[in-house]
Amino acid sequence: MPHRNGRPRTFLGRLPLPERTFVADALRTETVGGIVLLTAAAAALVWANTPLRNSYEAVRDFHFGIGALGLDLSVAHWTADGLLAIFFFVAGAELKRELVVGELRAPKTATVPVVAALSGMAVPALLYGIVATARGGTWNGWAVPMATDIAFALGVLAVIDTHLPSALRAFLLSLAIVDDLGAIIVIALFYTSSINLPALLGAALGLGLFFYLHTRKHVHGWYWYIPLALVIWGLTHASGVHATVAGVAMGLLLRVAKDGEVGHRPAEHIAHLVRPISAGVAVPLFALFAAGVSVSGSTLEAVITSPEPLGVALGLSAGKVLGVFGGTYLAIRFTRAQLGPDLALADVVALAMLAGIGFTVSLLIGELAYPDPAEQEQIKAAVLLGSLTAALVACLLLRLRNNKYRRLYEAETADTDADGIPDIYQTDDVTTRHGGDLAPDTPKADRSHRKRGPDHPPQAAG
Repeated sequence: MPHRNGRPRTFLGRLPLPERTFVADALRTETVGGIVLLTAAAAALVWANTPLRNSYEAVRDFHFGIGALGLDLSVAHWTADGLLAIFFFVAGAELKRELVVGELRAPKTATVPVVAALSGMAVPALLYGIVATARGGTWNGWAVPMATDIAFALGVLAVIDTHLPSALRAFLLSLAIVDDLGAIIVIALFYTSSINLPALLGAALGLGLFFYLHTRKHVHGWYWYIPLALVIWGLTHASGVHATVAGVAMGLLLRVAKDGEVGHRPAEHIAHLVRPISAGVAVPLFALFAAGVSVSGSTLEAVITSPEPLGVALGLSAGKVLGVFGGTYLAIRFTRAQLGPDLALADVVALAMLAGIGFTVSLLIGELAYPDPAEQEQIKAAVLLGSLTAALVACLLLRLRNNKYRRLYEAETADTDADGIPDIYQTDDVTTRHGGDLAPDTPKADRSHRKRGPDHPPQAAG
């Protein structure tokens, strides 16, 4: 697909400045959350594999709530259905923003990451099915190895001190956003056994009211939306649809920009406020009560010898890299997209390997696909083993290129005049190159190279 001016478009080239600012802000929080997530996962494994295991199970299985409303749930259930709704709300808001003003808004920029993400979901599911059925297993867990855990991946990057350029980080974020949408569709369609129609209609009416207040009437105030969100979540839970669907639905209904306003994006602002709660509290608490599996020899042996766990582990550690890299290569090949001049296909392989870390959503789908505790423990162990394998191989590949990444990162963040705009975005030809450093819809005033203070960066049109 040629570019509109006759030149091929650049894939993994320098991001427009407003897009880079958004990605940096989003991933900064996710990186901190990823470190907390790693800590929570490690704590869960230690807690569940010491003499304190009985106390872990007692806390995890402790029930509380309002029984009359069907909400007398265990701690593990509250974290999976309740706290992860916050995670999916942020994912929905990020997806809405990407579709309206981000990298996914135009086919020419969305093609490669969308194709890579879709094949990165399809190939692991297919590999799972081939491995599991060839060894006498079932297709029950086909969706478990589909999703990428962006927080866990960024936590790994922080631990090994790898400075990925913003283009690679944005690509990883786009993969994770599309993955999250695919996961929620799979959960809604394939893990809903029965429907309570009145409750579902009530949830739909609640979503309609949420949309009307936020998008049509522009009503402000958390005291309106938090009670309404709780009602929508409760009705969705009562309907039989997994309650996390309510979170992503509300995120997708957020308004990205007001008509006629520049730079005012409520979805970005709300996601910015909620993301620390999601990354720093909701997801780590879910991990604490979902990742506590036995790592005994018998459990690890079951991962290697049992068809379904082996399919999950190979789906994450091998299927993801094959799917993401293969989809990227084919999309580049048939759309005439070109890699940025500073990056190579080897960088896509490393990033595709990193996408095999499928911790949070994979654990959630594993719980839904395998309600039996014994099978569930084996599947969770397979998720941990597959994700760990993908993380270790990705770390090795990324460290081999880390000197180059560090130079690129330092070049794109250098700000010698301390005016709040990286020097690389102020050269004379940046606005004329394809893939430019300012978004196509950036107001003319923001395309100038005049100095701006650190509190007043250029803003893209809303």
